[in-house]
Amino acid sequence: MSVAPSSAGKLYLVVGYDGSAPAVRALDAAVNLLRGREGRIDVVYIAHLTPAEMMSADAITEMEEVFDEMTRDLQAQAAEQLAGREDRWRFERRQGPIAQELVAAAAKDADAGPDDTVVIVVGSSSQAAHRILGSAAVSLARHANVPLVIVP
Repeated sequence: MSVAPSSAGKLYLVVGYDGSAPAVRALDAAVNLLRGREGRIDVVYIAHLTPAEMMSADAITEMEEVFDEMTRDLQAQAAEQLAGREDRWRFERRQGPIAQELVAAAAKDADAGPDDTVVIVVGSSSQAAHRILGSAAVSLARHANVPLVIVP
């Protein structure tokens, strides 16, 4: 079965990606959403310092090295996951609160025009603490000013 390309604008998908199983499912879902459409997938890793880490210059330096290594590893993992399936993607590392940075990444997609659609795609958290305290997906549902897809 082939799908005719849509006459609508392009589709830009901003995928929160940390290498976890939910993030892998979100990236797979983004590939499926983009199929038959013009657009791109932006794979976004958000490096996040805890308040305790922000109190120490040594901890910040050490965490920056960890974030650099994580960035390389996650970009390679995303490339492997997308190999042979989707070539229209790029990888970006941002730093800050996860939900806030994903919203900012979606808002600043320079390639998106007025007829295009930008969508944030994230995996749902399976951690019990997130059910009580909230997760990035819950925060995005409350604050995102673009469409949001939460992949189970």
